[in-house]
Amino acid sequence: MDPIALTLGILALAIVAFLSNRVPLGIVAIGVSVALWATGVLDLGQALAGFGDPTVVFIASLFVVSEALDSTGVTAWAGQVVIGRAGTRRTPLLLVVCVLVAVITALISVNGAVAALIPVVVVVATRAGIPPSQMLMPLAFSAHAGSMLALTGTPVNIIVSETAADAGARPFGFFEFGLVGLPLLVGTLLIIAVFGRWLLPSRAPTSIPQDLAALSDTLRRQYAIPDGTELIGVRNGVTEVVVAPRSKLIGLRLFAGMTTPSGDLVVVAVQRAGEELVDPDETLQLGDTLLLSGAWDDLERRTAGPDVLVVDRPSGLRRAVPLGVGAKRAIVVLALMVALLATGLVPAAIAGLLAASALVLLKVVTPTRAYRSISWTTVVLVAGMIPLSTAFVQTGAADLVARTLLDLVGDASPTVALLAVCVLTMVLGQLISNTATVLIVAPIAVVIAGELGVSVLPFMMALAVAGAAAFLTPVATPVNTMVLEPGGYRFGDYWKLGLPLLLLFLAVAVLYVPLIWPF
Repeated sequence: MDPIALTLGILALAIVAFLSNRVPLGIVAIGVSVALWATGVLDLGQALAGFGDPTVVFIASLFVVSEALDSTGVTAWAGQVVIGRAGTRRTPLLLVVCVLVAVITALISVNGAVAALIPVVVVVATRAGIPPSQMLMPLAFSAHAGSMLALTGTPVNIIVSETAADAGARPFGFFEFGLVGLPLLVGTLLIIAVFGRWLLPSRAPTSIPQDLAALSDTLRRQYAIPDGTELIGVRNGVTEVVVAPRSKLIGLRLFAGMTTPSGDLVVVAVQRAGEELVDPDETLQLGDTLLLSGAWDDLERRTAGPDVLVVDRPSGLRRAVPLGVGAKRAIVVLALMVALLATGLVPAAIAGLLAASALVLLKVVTPTRAYRSISWTTVVLVAGMIPLSTAFVQTGAADLVARTLLDLVGDASPTVALLAVCVLTMVLGQLISNTATVLIVAPIAVVIAGELGVSVLPFMMALAVAGAAAFLTPVATPVNTMVLEPGGYRFGDYWKLGLPLLLLFLAVAVLYVPLIWPF
């Protein structure tokens, strides 16, 4: 069978699988690689080359850096300090939230920044008497704009930069994305500030993240702990556990003030059916509640087994503590990585690997947490779809699609061809992963630029902008989904604010980008 037809058929099946939401994204990507090998479109080395691609390695390393900043409370600290000074008026508070998430996103990825700030934003909005639904969608959409401020903002930036270099042009500089990112961010802020009140619903959330201050007050009341006693801090914390069925703790004597059998946690209080156990001879029973205090790592390790049921995971509480253990080391490593990326002293993948390794060696994150922090779905998605881009070029499928698009636009200017590429990217990006979309469209854009005899740089930068414009559905990107329940949103809420922003991104991609990166 014709290799072009096979490649296009595999692409069509992949898009159907993506749209179905019934097959995990990683499995679809792996299926693409395997299908390209099984049909003979690519040999084994080419079909699996994505898993060793420097782009994939760099993306994976960024997740470790993001985990370090998140778990040590750097992001929570930035959120509390900046947002806490914004007051309670809707517009100033909203703008501060949007700018903050954009800046953080540029350095640690969209998903990490939004996930870390959702609890802070919900708590602040609630205290200010503002429905979280008026704040959380702007948070997510501003993160999309912030992803265009620097190379590390999103995997899409890394992909288009590498594609430009492979096409014979050059990679984009670390802060070069900011030339388009700043106008996008300013435009996004203006639309949100002026029209957001009417385009966003005022709705109660279906779930509310934990408020640490409220939790501490609740624990003090429940367990009669004196005011002023620090329960949740930087060196240590507390967690509530319930004695589980068949627990080894059943029958043991534990009372307030003594240590647990492991010796590294202190029992703050013991209750049965809401009443404190004061008899030192009383033994634990199924369903008893213990309030345990200790170092965060010890709390996480000792409550992970089957003996107790944890009410609030220590790992979740720890992330909300501003500037926890290792925060300064994480900030220093981040600064050094940015310096390496900005100066180009080493390849991006090497800078990322050095940063991730340093964070482990400095004990900011453990090796286990480093591995777990990596979004393997994203890594496998990119690695599995890279061979499809290779097949598009090698088989001539990219040439065929490019010529078809050029035939549709006729003898129009490169601007019209750029418009066609961006519209195609934006349509696909609302339905499937924007990362997968860019990997599919990038080789087509390279061919179009070559056919027109113009620079590939404006096409690649416009592709990154179009890829970031995933605003119309809650399934377009993970961060759109993240704010769905905390904001109490419905599927149809997204397009109302998303459509004006999408048109802004389209205008910037088609009209503004060629002014900075000429054809």
